[in-house]
Amino acid sequence: MKRIILTSILVLIALTYTTNTNHQIVIEPLVEEVITPKTYKMIFAGDIMLDRGVRKMIKDYGEDYSFPFLNIKDDLEADIVFANLESMISDQGKNIGSIYSFRVEPKAINGLKYAGFNIVSLANNHTFDYDRPAFEDTMQRLTDAGIIYAGAGFNQQEAHSVKIIELDDFKVGFLAYTEFLYPYTFANENRSGVTTLNRENLERDIVKAKDEVDFLIVTFHCGDEYQEKPNQNQITWSEGAIDYGADMVIGHHPHVTQPIKKYNGKYIAYSLGNFVFDQYFSEETMSGFLFEIEIQEGKITSAKKKHYKLNEYYQPEVYQEEVID
Repeated sequence: MKRIILTSILVLIALTYTTNTNHQIVIEPLVEEVITPKTYKMIFAGDIMLDRGVRKMIKDYGEDYSFPFLNIKDDLEADIVFANLESMISDQGKNIGSIYSFRVEPKAINGLKYAGFNIVSLANNHTFDYDRPAFEDTMQRLTDAGIIYAGAGFNQQEAHSVKIIELDDFKVGFLAYTEFLYPYTFANENRSGVTTLNRENLERDIVKAKDEVDFLIVTFHCGDEYQEKPNQNQITWSEGAIDYGADMVIGHHPHVTQPIKKYNGKYIAYSLGNFVFDQYFSEETMSGFLFEIEIQEGKITSAKKKHYKLNEYYQPEVYQEEVID
């Protein structure tokens, strides 16, 4: 471990004059103070959807959007808390999606704040369920609430720019992408939207971001739903991001957990599973894990999974911790 050493040398010379003119010199030893570098904790969660069945539970239990997070709030205490937001927070727009379109009322943002989330990804297949007005309204409401969004913007430059959280003088950056949307949803110079995922954009964004941050996290919304292994696209995008310079990759969308592995010494979490969701039809969709890391001087010093299950009210509850090598 690299140590910051503050060294002060104080030399005290005491001259004691005696009657026979003897001199005594006293030199104090070197004083060394060791300061331990600060440790930062980051927690990554999977998909959050606050509409449909989750919304019904919230309505039945007091109209308080902190309800889904009551049993897991203590496990979300960290410097950075991230998730993928699968429901727009707005009272604007109209449904242009399908029966699987999600939107929740503006006060839902209070639940995210209560839980401690300070950054979310908007690069997912539900971002445009209620068209551009709801999407833009969500971005503005998140900003007003002090929650950063990644993978989206009011124009192309903002969408593809790294989103930075400063922890003292340590800068953590986020880039986010999805492979499921279509040209109408992509940001351009004069239109809001999400990032456009291709090799050229990914490499350019990562290389540029690495000049601005100390630790770069790239998130992908991709993969096959309900599959417990990553598909080739997930592997290609994730390993490519590491090759271009990312320090870690976080994945979501499959609605079930997939492995965490190391590639070239860096973590790839392919899918963290559902965090708050109402897919009650299987044990796999009603469970997931938080990925928690600690960083000291730019390096990951510990990593663990916090396994949880969703109860009948769609509230996640941690039941086991697992240390990762």
